[in-house]
Amino acid sequence: MPEQASQHPIRSIGFRDLVLLYVVTGVSLRWIATAASIGPSSLVIWVAAWLLFYVPLALSVIELSSRYPAEGGLYVWTKKAFGEGAGFLAAWMYWNSNLPYFPAVLYFAASNALFLHPALERYSHSSGYFVLFSVVILAGLTILNVVGMNIAKWSYNIGALAMWIPALMVVVMGLIAWARFGSATSFHPAAFVPSTHLRDIIFWSTIVFAFGGSETASFLAEEVKNPRRNIPRALLLAGTTITLCYLLGTFCVLLALPSSETSNLDGLVQALAKTAGRLGLAGITPIAAALIAISNIGAAAAFLAAAARLPFVAGIDGFLPRAFGKLHPKWGTPYVSVLLQGLVGIAFVFLGQAGTSVRGAYDVLVSIGVITYMVPYLFLFASLIRLQRDPATADVIRVPGGRRMAYAVACVGFTTTSVAIVLSLIPPPEETRKFLAASKVIGSAVLLVGVGLAVYWAGRGKIQHADGSR
Repeated sequence: MPEQASQHPIRSIGFRDLVLLYVVTGVSLRWIATAASIGPSSLVIWVAAWLLFYVPLALSVIELSSRYPAEGGLYVWTKKAFGEGAGFLAAWMYWNSNLPYFPAVLYFAASNALFLHPALERYSHSSGYFVLFSVVILAGLTILNVVGMNIAKWSYNIGALAMWIPALMVVVMGLIAWARFGSATSFHPAAFVPSTHLRDIIFWSTIVFAFGGSETASFLAEEVKNPRRNIPRALLLAGTTITLCYLLGTFCVLLALPSSETSNLDGLVQALAKTAGRLGLAGITPIAAALIAISNIGAAAAFLAAAARLPFVAGIDGFLPRAFGKLHPKWGTPYVSVLLQGLVGIAFVFLGQAGTSVRGAYDVLVSIGVITYMVPYLFLFASLIRLQRDPATADVIRVPGGRRMAYAVACVGFTTTSVAIVLSLIPPPEETRKFLAASKVIGSAVLLVGVGLAVYWAGRGKIQHADGSR
């Protein structure tokens, strides 16, 4: 932040806040239902995704964030490794990945909110309800993030805490139902072999996507207390929690509900409702549904806070209008960046819904999010390789095994990410308007890259013109 070193956000994020941030961005209860719909083989895929993506990502983030603990995270690392253009494009894609993410995660929250009362079920296929819910919540989260992280952090802290109760309900009730009635799913050895059907192969990219989030706190480095020490420690603790939550949650959903009866949008609360009914505890279903909705709203709040810092640092560097690099005089937040992200995120709510069903809109939003979210990871893993050339100081936490292991870790992560991107381009078999769905996904990704390059070159031209006129 060389040009505005006097402007610094308030350091209000402590170790506990970091752990909760990583948990709420790393665990999304919606992916447990999605995984359970595949059957027991999803447990094997969870483990594979953890080994081939999450572990490389976490190790890469730990080293890079301890090397360069600066506001902007990925933007800073990529810029140091490959120059300003690559840094801007990585940040641009990551920022834009949150735009389809917000309506997707809020659609899931809205679907679970319908379980608060039986009378609400009639809205389950109402696009108007889902759009209104997403717009109102996203507008509220935007306002909270403008006011400041000391207040906004409570939205994702509460979201992380709200996630624990339904997750624990799933595990405990699934085990009780298994003990009383037996498993609803057969766990014979053949069931653990991943299927090569198109629907299941597409699902692999979603599981990789579910393990993202390790990079979030690094975008907020200048608002984190002692980031070089606290970010790696929080990431290690949260990583264990995230992995266990996905594995145990999926296993216990399968104990309670056959995979054929789960749904992307409300499968988890379905499992809770059915199991609660069998155990005579139907009254807890609305509570669980409310908590699941709150946890996903918290995740949206956390990603909004993290990603909004990218236009902020790009504004400071001059590639975006200088207004993006300004902090609010009272609250010390990059308010222009936050407001823009909120407004464009709302636009994506309407874009994703256009010309399709609620289920189709959700699937399209997820696919767009996977591609735009995964491309920056290619930059991240490549940056780890390139920055091995720089000497590491004593306080840098290296990938275990040093430079050679860092190369291996980054290559594994890069390959896994590339495969996930390719798979996410394929429309699901149940999509009736495959051409429209594929066009939305591919067209949106190409458009975002093109616009990003245009914005970068326009900003670079202004910088060069300003330098030449001095």
